[in-house]
Amino acid sequence: MARWGKSGFLDRQQVYRWETGRRVPTEWLPYLERVLHLDLPGGNEAPLADTVTSVMLLGGTDVDRRQFLAASAAVGLAALDLPDAEAVTRRVNKPGPVGVGMGEVSAVRTMTTTLGDAASELGGGHARHLAVRYLTVDVRRWLDGRYTEQTGRELFAATAELVHLIGWMARDEGNQGLSQKYHLYSFRLAAEAGENELAATALRGLADQAIDLGHVPTAVRLAEACEQRGRKLANPKALAYYRNTFARAAAADGDRTTAAKLLTSAQAAIEHAPERPGRSWASHYSHGRWAHESGMIHAVMGDLAAAEEHLHLALDIHGLDRKRTRAIVLADLGHVQLKRGNTETALATWNDFLTCADGVQSVRINDGLTNIAARLPGIPGSPAAAGLGERLAARM
Repeated sequence: MARWGKSGFLDRQQVYRWETGRRVPTEWLPYLERVLHLDLPGGNEAPLADTVTSVMLLGGTDVDRRQFLAASAAVGLAALDLPDAEAVTRRVNKPGPVGVGMGEVSAVRTMTTTLGDAASELGGGHARHLAVRYLTVDVRRWLDGRYTEQTGRELFAATAELVHLIGWMARDEGNQGLSQKYHLYSFRLAAEAGENELAATALRGLADQAIDLGHVPTAVRLAEACEQRGRKLANPKALAYYRNTFARAAAADGDRTTAAKLLTSAQAAIEHAPERPGRSWASHYSHGRWAHESGMIHAVMGDLAAAEEHLHLALDIHGLDRKRTRAIVLADLGHVQLKRGNTETALATWNDFLTCADGVQSVRINDGLTNIAARLPGIPGSPAAAGLGERLAARM
């Protein structure tokens, strides 16, 4: 009943085979844990038939245990499995305790926007457990409710956005393995809802993370799948978003030709995009974010002049109004300036970074602090470097 909503799928012979060790109840373990109030050791890493149930189990583990999970290439590639095409219709046909309409869908999207705004300003560490509680209590009640197929698809899509945000928050906190799992479920929910843009955005999150973790071949595969899924979309911001992700993966893989081609294509797309954000997730990909990402891809490819130009473009022309985002760009810009030999300018930029990063909880900010601390000893005899070192020591 816990798994399918009706009895008849599990019989005594199956249980007997588990008891005698002839079979392992891999897919049934989370349901056995829930119904029998158990906490079995070792966790459950097997894919489950129902994406909603799976992500709620993950959310319950996240809130109750707050464990850090190891990230792997295999988890990211698991997203490329075929989604469950009947997931929404199977839930539509279930009688639920609560009637659900577009008002509840709108509520999920409003909460996701509110929580996302807070995380963008102050870092993912500030509100993730609030977002997880909202998912596993309020949203879960609606997913288990009564709704039409159209409402169900909208509800799955809105939930995919919330799950994607929680994955981003977990990553920004430094919990890479947990982030991977949330992004994986975000992809599955979006694919089951038939939302290609949301699904591509989830793949983009997995690809971006795989680059940072050093899983470069996996990153290239995920980025290519992301770009292919989003290729036919009419949203120019989405096209720029996915092509820049593919370019970053190609640059990390040493494929300069592909990276350069994709950078040009992404620029052509963003130049035709409106400045204001749209309703969809990828529509919030701003010109400033495009300029920042493009600058860092140019840096990886060794074109430091183009990198600095794009980073200044992000800060000065397109603007970045979130403290966390602006601080990250300042840290990157200082690094590029130092590599170009503009030491005093780099130190001034890093001072601006420290001011902007005050109060922000993000692993990206912590990485910026660590990178600056590692480079300051290589700048001896500079009063500006000594002053920055004192500020850095007080912060760290």
